[in-house]
Amino acid sequence: MELITSVKNPRVQFWKSLGSHKGRAEADAFLVEGSRMVLEAVSSDFMILSVLIREDYAPSFTLPENIPAFRLSAHAFAAVTDTRTPQGIAAVLSRRVLPLEGTRFVALDAVQDPGNAGTIIRTADAAGFDGILLGPECADLFSPKVLRSTMGSIFRMRFAFPQDLPAALCDLREKGFSVLSSQLDGEPFFERKNVSSSFVLIIGNEGNGVSEAVKAEATHHLRLPMRGGAESLNAAIAAGIMMYDLMR
Repeated sequence: MELITSVKNPRVQFWKSLGSHKGRAEADAFLVEGSRMVLEAVSSDFMILSVLIREDYAPSFTLPENIPAFRLSAHAFAAVTDTRTPQGIAAVLSRRVLPLEGTRFVALDAVQDPGNAGTIIRTADAAGFDGILLGPECADLFSPKVLRSTMGSIFRMRFAFPQDLPAALCDLREKGFSVLSSQLDGEPFFERKNVSSSFVLIIGNEGNGVSEAVKAEATHHLRLPMRGGAESLNAAIAAGIMMYDLMR
């Protein structure tokens, strides 16, 4: 296995560039860190381009022989990773995801906080949803913070990245989906009626909620009850409550 010690090595410079949105877009690739995420990646349908192993680290699992692997000095490994105390292993993967398929989706309308976006994806996976639509103003799915928040769920979910989210929701509505907009001025969520077995739940921006163009495509406009003094809920918390109740 090749040992790379210099941060000026072209490979190290390429892997380091994946820390930025521009670098990921140009390379059509992203980087995940830690043994759990790498093991999830190896077990998934994602294409792994290379695995990076710090020279003092011994993986607890065997990598497939067809995956290129590189040993990096501690200095070089730290240069390409995002976490302060990386576990010693990382993987570079193609950004090609599983295409959207199924009957139970979540649509994110300009959810910009990486922690919220990742947590919603993780919760959708846990609740049994099939896929996620991410509108163009959402946090980057492949950014380190979003990836960490998904806790590996990115490798099990299906995704779509519509440039025109209202049009994508219109298409789903015409296919018989119920389109549920979560908003503070909607009807009571727990009293909802006539929701199809195929549905998409829309979670809006943390500050502004669901956009007017997206609301216009909804078949249902729903709100969670606020019996206490809080004016609103965190987007990921609200999404989790609604996702689990819809699956129930």
